[in-house]
Amino acid sequence: MASSWCFGAVVAALLVMVVNGYPEEDLVVELPGQPEVEFRQYAGYVDVDVKAGRSLFYYFVQAHHDPDHKPLTLWLNGGPGCSSIGGGAFTELGPFFPRGDGRGLRINSKSWNKASNLLFVESPAGVGWSYSNTTSDYNCGDASTARDMYIFLINWFAKFPSFKDRDLFLTGESYAGHYIPQLAIALLDHNEQSRGYKFNIKGVAIGNPLLKLDRDAPAVYEYFWSHGMISDEIGLAIFSECDFEDYTLDGKHNVSEACDKSMKKANDVVGKYINNYDVILDVCYPSIVEQELRLRKMATKISVGVDVCMVNERGFYFNLPEVQKALHANRTNLKYEWVMCTSLLNYTGADENIDILPLIKRIIQNHVPVWVFSGDQDSVVPLLGSRTLVRELAHDMQFEVTVPYGAWFHKGQVGGWVTEYGNALTFATVRGAAHMVPYAQPSRALHLFSSFVRGRRLPNTTHPPIDEQILSIHLP
Repeated sequence: MASSWCFGAVVAALLVMVVNGYPEEDLVVELPGQPEVEFRQYAGYVDVDVKAGRSLFYYFVQAHHDPDHKPLTLWLNGGPGCSSIGGGAFTELGPFFPRGDGRGLRINSKSWNKASNLLFVESPAGVGWSYSNTTSDYNCGDASTARDMYIFLINWFAKFPSFKDRDLFLTGESYAGHYIPQLAIALLDHNEQSRGYKFNIKGVAIGNPLLKLDRDAPAVYEYFWSHGMISDEIGLAIFSECDFEDYTLDGKHNVSEACDKSMKKANDVVGKYINNYDVILDVCYPSIVEQELRLRKMATKISVGVDVCMVNERGFYFNLPEVQKALHANRTNLKYEWVMCTSLLNYTGADENIDILPLIKRIIQNHVPVWVFSGDQDSVVPLLGSRTLVRELAHDMQFEVTVPYGAWFHKGQVGGWVTEYGNALTFATVRGAAHMVPYAQPSRALHLFSSFVRGRRLPNTTHPPIDEQILSIHLP
């Protein structure tokens, strides 16, 4: 990625009322139906191009305890075109979840603000409440997204000057496997050229990330086959007939007719009654849930301990006028409702094929550790591709295995499996987790995140050891 724009793109600091390092006008006093909490929340807009009228919406949550001495973590969801506010902040790792009736919130006891201050951004413009007054801005791609996020951070730190020198962690999931590494490169370019302020980047972590499409795409069908979701015949046909080197996600697969036919068979067999983002969860039926929400009924549907209708409850809540007012959102009275993933963007399809591994290599060479983690119930960007790509990157960088592949533990149970290369590159799975890892396994996800920001390895023992006699299975 060209770096010439990075240093020159710094814009003037925003003129805001800052008290104790925080902008008071962005303070969220209280969200509708919110339980009482001790930490503070802020939300609002940061202009990234005043002339074009382009602004990104953010939601910031202080750490639950001792926020002045905790790091800052940026979280981005992917898509491209999906909301980090709706995803990360209110469905996965933020302090609140929808209550179930679409009109209130409940505490997320496993929020990542237990370990860090959290910053969520709806990016690029056109996602959620982020917007532009210039229609052509919705023709965007990876480069423009990284550029805007770089300018956003420069200006956000002007709003929150007490965080300028704080340890900064860059995190996200899915297509943020593109967003986060490319943003990290932009910040590193800035640091190389700046004689003044430098970003204090301490780590990068990306979950179920799209890294290299020609490996991540076939992993989907390998996952289907390995989990009994398609037959041997269909699996063998795909593996023998498909060359994924020119595969795209826009429906123009650039694969042979025989391959395309076999993939369609696979997708038909898997069917629409499986949640591809977590194959063990039940599905939510939106029409039924939306009717229940309008009738003020509880819409929550629990599957394996997870509210599978949280997405619908969240959308209903965010479109309440009183919620938008409390969040200082929708300041331009957008002509459309808030949705989790927008259809406004004309995102550059070719960017899906960018190989992210060289960027991760450069990040590590700048002494920034990288963690790649995968929920093992995800068939959309399965661990089968990510694990292989991480190993190939480690081989390319001539890293030795510093932690052999093995189980890590949480609360006396296997939390997943982990391996580390060269004390710089970690791959970890989270057992029983979805594409959205904190959504399905909040406790294990918080353990993983806390270890990451504290620079600790995931534990390879149960602490205390579990009596082997308890674990033994006595067969008749």
